[in-house]
Amino acid sequence: MQKNGIKQVATAQVNNPLHGITLERLLSELVEALGWEEMGRRVNIRCFTHDPSLSSSLRFLRRTPWARTKVEDLYLHHMSGKRART
Repeated sequence: MQKNGIKQVATAQVNNPLHGITLERLLSELVEALGWEEMGRRVNIRCFTHDPSLSSSLRFLRRTPWARTKVEDLYLHHMSGKRART
């Protein structure tokens, strides 16, 4: 029974577009592409709008699941647009 559980988890990770991408890499790529100001407009959280930094944003996103989900969704949306242009 445990083998089926492991196989299901492995299959889910293969289908996960964020598999293997760290939160730090994800956030760094968004900051480089959009900048803090635009990120603050798209995801209105204080760590993006008031004296933003990578370290403070990472701390906040690691502790706040709803905010992390919004940033991950923004990243996926950004990457899908990037693929469409190439």
